[in-house]
Amino acid sequence: MKKNNQRPSARDVALQILIQYESKEAFSNLLLNRSLERSELEPRDKRLVTELVYGVIQRQNSLDWVMDKLISRGSKSVEPWVKQLLRMGLYQMIYLDKIPERAAVHETVEIAKARGHKGISGLVNGVLRNFLRNKDTFSPTFTPTSHEEEAIVYSHPLWMVKRLHEVYGDKEAAKALQAQNQPPKVSVRINSMRWDRDAFIEAWNEEETGGASPSELAPDGVILKGVGNAASHFYYQEGAYTVQDESSMLVARAVDPKPGMRVLDACAAPGGKTTHLAELMNDEGIVIAYDVHNHKMDLIREHARRLDLQHIKTRVRDAREIQLDGEPLYDAILLDAPCSGLGVIHRKPDIKWSKETEQIRDLTKIQSELLDRMATLVKPGGTLVYSTCTWEPQENREQVEQFLKRHPEFELDPTMFERLPEIVKKRGITGDGWVQLLPHHFNSDGFFIARMKRRV
Repeated sequence: MKKNNQRPSARDVALQILIQYESKEAFSNLLLNRSLERSELEPRDKRLVTELVYGVIQRQNSLDWVMDKLISRGSKSVEPWVKQLLRMGLYQMIYLDKIPERAAVHETVEIAKARGHKGISGLVNGVLRNFLRNKDTFSPTFTPTSHEEEAIVYSHPLWMVKRLHEVYGDKEAAKALQAQNQPPKVSVRINSMRWDRDAFIEAWNEEETGGASPSELAPDGVILKGVGNAASHFYYQEGAYTVQDESSMLVARAVDPKPGMRVLDACAAPGGKTTHLAELMNDEGIVIAYDVHNHKMDLIREHARRLDLQHIKTRVRDAREIQLDGEPLYDAILLDAPCSGLGVIHRKPDIKWSKETEQIRDLTKIQSELLDRMATLVKPGGTLVYSTCTWEPQENREQVEQFLKRHPEFELDPTMFERLPEIVKKRGITGDGWVQLLPHHFNSDGFFIARMKRRV
């Protein structure tokens, strides 16, 4: 909000994004990217905007619990923009140690004065100062003793808390809930056709102020610190790396494509795994990438150009309708299926508040239809890898078990673990030919990967 012809501050920009998000104008990441591109904020202020937007959405349950303690008629009694402003002020005081509490109160009240009448600024001032006087009583950082309290402390929907406990037990569930609130690492996948990973790390650390270190999980992965937007760096533009989560980097390695193979990436956009497949093949052979959205295919084509990959072909079609049209069967197929995305909540907090159990049931139907179509496209002796970025068993283990019952010509391939780092089996939850990574195992995305072979 402008005041006295001044440019909007970082908090003004963050509040406007949160207001638009609450009114369901768009997903938070789209609103954030659009707003930051238009703003004239300094890099430090842009980082604050990002922290406030994602942090407030991530901690929504916790912050509303605090407000309900401090407002006599509860958080639902205030206007939507005032609720977002109070969430933002409380978030700074509870979760951001580097921002002085007095500064958080002052800046929040000033925004209230600029946007609303005197009564609103008085309410905001009173709520925040009341919290400061009673932090021990009203802080949502206590040790939870029930699922309901975990929903408050770890800021998740109650159904999600209960489901994690039901599937993975109390200890694993609590760790996963906490991990899903942690900010994601900046991880990149080195283009092995251009760089050796160690050489890249050495070059980066000589040239940049932020540090680079090898991923313990992904053989091609590097963790960058202090880099900001890794996709704006000249190394990215020159094709040295692709921005990708460490867990996601394991999927193409589970496929283990060889030079000269004919490979299908069935649900390919935005192309991170597609390009990884091509790199592992040394760009020899062919990777055919399908996606239902034409505009997303542009992303894959752009990645292929940036990485100088010549043998990726893109086709727009629902993967459930793929036909061979006289072409040979595929040596290997990757089906990174549409899923609930429950494993990527730490980078897309909207998911917590937008997903319902009914949606998961709808997705499992699509996943099974996709798997059935893929079964007709892989050659005898060929490989089918199924992956999702979720921890929900209905979309993962149970989906694979049902597929194998319908298609006895396929079997799980336990040699998958020969293609992955040993640490995957040590920390992950594994079976014969599949692995489930939870967010806390490597502080990365929660991912499921299963490798299956078609019998000869």
